[in-house]
This record gives sequence, C-alpha cells and structure tokens, in this order.
Amino acid sequence: MNEAIRNLEPKAVWNHFADLNAVPRPSKKEERVIQFMKDFGAKLNLETIEDEVGNVVIRKPATKGMEDRKPIVMQSHLDMVHQKNNDTDFDFDTQGIEMFVDGDWVRAKGTTLGADNGLGVATIMAILASNEIAHPALEALFTIDEETGMTGAMGLKGGILKGEILLNLDTEEDDEIGVGCAGGVDVTAEGNYSQESPIANAVGCKITLKGLQGGHSGMDIYKGLGNANKLMNRILYATKDYIQISEIKGGSLRNAIPRESVVLVSVASEKATEFNTAFEKIKEAILKEYHHLEPTLFISKEETSLPATVMSFQDSEKLILAVYGAHNGVFRMSPAIEGLVETSNNVAKIVVEHGEIKVECLTRSSVESSKKDLAQTLQAVFSLAGYDVTFSGAYPGWAPNMESPILKVMDALYEKLNGEKAHVAACHAGLECGILGQNYPGMDMISFGPTIKGAHSPDERASISSTQKFWDFVKEILKEIPKK
Repeated sequence: MNEAIRNLEPKAVWNHFADLNAVPRPSKKEERVIQFMKDFGAKLNLETIEDEVGNVVIRKPATKGMEDRKPIVMQSHLDMVHQKNNDTDFDFDTQGIEMFVDGDWVRAKGTTLGADNGLGVATIMAILASNEIAHPALEALFTIDEETGMTGAMGLKGGILKGEILLNLDTEEDDEIGVGCAGGVDVTAEGNYSQESPIANAVGCKITLKGLQGGHSGMDIYKGLGNANKLMNRILYATKDYIQISEIKGGSLRNAIPRESVVLVSVASEKATEFNTAFEKIKEAILKEYHHLEPTLFISKEETSLPATVMSFQDSEKLILAVYGAHNGVFRMSPAIEGLVETSNNVAKIVVEHGEIKVECLTRSSVESSKKDLAQTLQAVFSLAGYDVTFSGAYPGWAPNMESPILKVMDALYEKLNGEKAHVAACHAGLECGILGQNYPGMDMISFGPTIKGAHSPDERASISSTQKFWDFVKEILKEIPKK
C-alpha cells in the first residue's frame, strides 16, 4: 500500500515520509523515532546530537558558494497525533501508518496520517540527503512532544543553535506564510463522588454519540463543528431527572475536537417512558441542528446490564451543570487581525469512573491576558461545582513581526513563483516558534508548509500537488537566504 506513495513526486520527500511513517511515533513515546533520526544523520556522516530532552539536531555545512549566507535552522516536530476511527483495528505503539492515494490526496487507512508534521520532517530529510540542492549552513532541528505539551521546544536550551533564521515547516495551507500563533494552557478539573447502588427497579442504558468530524482544536475551532462532550452533555441535561451516571468516556486528546462519547447510566423503571421521550426529543434537535455540518453524526441508546455503582442524582446534576457552563469554541475574535480567532477553548476529554471525575480542556489565545481570562472563567465554573482546577503546560504565543527580513524575501519569492500574493497571517494553532524565541530572541522566524486538511483526525490528508509546490518553494528559498 505504501509503495504507491514512494512513486509520487517529489520522490525525495515522499520516500522519506514513507520511511518516517513506518516508525511508531506517538507523543511522549518518541524513543524509536529519535533513534531513527540519529541513525539517519549518522549515515550521512553529518554532525548529529540529541539534547537532554530528546530533540535531535543535525548540522550540514553550506554548499559551495553559499558560505557567505546567513546560517539557518529548519525545524519540524517528530511526534504525531494518534487518532483512529472507532471501528479501525490499529495499534499506534507497534504499527506503521498505512497510507493510500486518493486522487490528489494521500490518506491513511482509518487513522491520522502524520503529515502534521511528518511532511515537514521528510522535507528537511530530503535537503540533508541531497548533494544537489544549494543551501547555506544548515541546522535541522527535530523537536519532540509538540502535540501534547511542546516539551521539546521548551527544553531546548539557548546556545545549541547557531542559525540566524528559523524556517518552521508546520503550517497547513500552501499559500500561507505564518508570522504568529496562539499560546495555550491546559485547564483540568478533577473531583470525586460517592459511589452508590442504583435505585431499586432500575435498568442499565448505554448512550453512544459518534461520527463527528473532529479536527484540530485550534485551526478548526472557528468552524462550529460538533464537540462530542458538549453534545453528550446536552443529552444528559435533557434526561437528568430520570438517570444516574455510572461512567462517561468522551474524547481522547486535548488538541483534538472530540468525536465520540459513550455514557453508562441507570434509568428508573417507572421513569423509562419519560426518559425515552426526553432522549428522542433532544436527539432529534441535535441531529437537526448539525445536519449540514455533521452529516454522519450518530446518536443511539441501548439497554445494557445495570451498573454496579452510580452517582447520586445530586452529583450527576452537579457534573452536568458544570460541563454545560464550561465555554467551548471561539471566545473572542482578534480585533487587530481580521478573521483570526484570538481566544478559544476545547472541552477535550471527560472521564468519569470509579468515583473520580476528570475534565480536560485546552485554552488557546494569541493574547496572554485573554488566555488567562478564559482559563479563569473555566476555573470559576468548575470551582462552583466543587472540583479542583489546575493550570498546566502553558506556552507562549508568537507575536507577529511584519518587518521580518525573511518574510520580505519569502513574500516576494512566492509571488514570483506563483503569480499571486501569499496570505501572510497569524494562526490559532500552537507553533513552537514562540517558545523557541524565548531562548533565541534574536532569531528571525517564519512558518510555512504544504496543504494538509483534517489534521488531528482520521480524515487527515495531504495534497500531492501542494507538496510539489511546497518543495519547489523550499528549494528557491534556500537559494535566496540573505548574506551575513
């Protein structure tokens, strides 16, 4: 299946991508891909180092005639988001990604593709391996754990890199030149509840909500897509007078819009009719609301064995009201940049079982004060319910520099190559540039990449024609790096 990928153009990029995708590389489990990258550098007889947190740096001298150009850093992250369809049998810890060609797109079979940020990694590998592409002195920086905490970028110490310009290859529209991004913080609410036996004559019921698109919790948040946790909570709210919650399992990753949620409840037998009526009514309303945005949304209930333990009605209602009050989606649009989401939140994951409650959110903003405001808004809601709220994994945004020298080079070059202006913009995703800039404050930074759709979901796909366009752009940029 992956052999068809190796025959795509540009072969240099797609072959390295296929090699990379054969290596399992989940966030926080990057040992194999770190070794893969170190072996790659060693085979090329290039200086290769691993820093104390696991980032890999490979250095390549300037090609002949390019020694007087500013040294550069080309940067991408090694880890990938692991998401799969519910009916896909796949083990991300042991299996390589199974890819196929679908028209102009490369897709994966029921899983995320890893083009985010594997195509960036593969592009850098192709530059390192080439004896024909002109470039200045080059440091390839491969960071770890970008998707679940950016600990690689945070742990990279000052003084390791010598480059003056950083090219981040992690933007997902090929006509876009990125000059800024959002920062983020994880907001986690945790609580306990007393487990009790279901009331007499109750029956068990499993409620399933699935088939949502999901997607990137930053780049796709403006679309108004369905969030499985929030939609399931509407069902629980509509039926709360008739149920006691036993288990909730919704969402999986903090940076992915949740696609599925499954809840186990007990239903009092004498209230089964009222429960069924309320369930069907809210189900119909949700399906009607999301008919155009989420055509494959599926909501069902089925009788199951009675749970051994449940929450009290009081604890159930407290949880439902707290989740209902938790903001999800766009919180504020940027007043400075038209069309840019400034601040948002993703109610990413809810787990309720064994007497414990955990709600995980990822709050993003390009403005630190606004990020703090929304995080405190969430804290207030969950604190009122009696839950403990913690903030963790905070990382800064990347402030745009419209006077950037490399921006001017790339903006002019893009127009020359494509006959139209590039879209120079900040994005609502979390890029590593802002973090790297803390220890390398004088480095001129830019972000760009090929077109990738559906990142962080099993619908992730990479455009073949766009990858060729991107590759041509990269090679021309390297020729035009300014002199020292």
